[in-house]
Amino acid sequence: DPPLSAVGTMQTYIHQLRKLFDPRQARAGGREWLVTKPPGYLMAVPPSQLDAHTFEMLSRQGRQLLDHGEPEQAGDVLRQALAQWSGPCLANVGPGRLLEAHAVHLEEQRMRTLELRIQADAELGLHRDLVGEMRLLVMNHPLNEWFHGQLIVALSRSGRRGEALQAYQNLRELLCNQLGLEPQQDLQMLQREVLSNGIPTSDVFRPYRRLASSGLR
Repeated sequence: DPPLSAVGTMQTYIHQLRKLFDPRQARAGGREWLVTKPPGYLMAVPPSQLDAHTFEMLSRQGRQLLDHGEPEQAGDVLRQALAQWSGPCLANVGPGRLLEAHAVHLEEQRMRTLELRIQADAELGLHRDLVGEMRLLVMNHPLNEWFHGQLIVALSRSGRRGEALQAYQNLRELLCNQLGLEPQQDLQMLQREVLSNGIPTSDVFRPYRRLASSGLR
């Protein structure tokens, strides 16, 4: 059982914690961030003060800009979104099942946002700048075929056709040796394009394709 002084000690800690908040930020719509809610306390932080909320908002904005054919602005906004991250999600927290599921969702959103930022750079023709980044991503995510595809595209469009074909062969050997699989059809098509034209012409390695004027997403 907790000691008799537990409630008083907790109230003292809460009082000290409230004093740490900046008075200009500690209220949102007339409500304090740390409120009393039986049988305890509740942190009612406004969404605008949460990195996760800011990240998701900027990620949506970046995708919309990319969808409207503005890759330069999209890239800037998507970089701002990714800058909200300083490491793995909830790295210093022991999450339960609900928090763990939310962390997985955010990590997937982070990967998606990174793909969109890479697409924005590719649409701006920054293929040489992408080569080093894509090599690192391929090393860190060896089974991510989309990253391998982007490396092949970046190399081929940088005039490095032989290295692009070698990158495809490296992936093929990896998949065959570890999983007994061939690269997906889009990658095989990409290899044929590099072999025949030297430069891929299809857009099969976009994270998403812009849809027709129906307005659907």
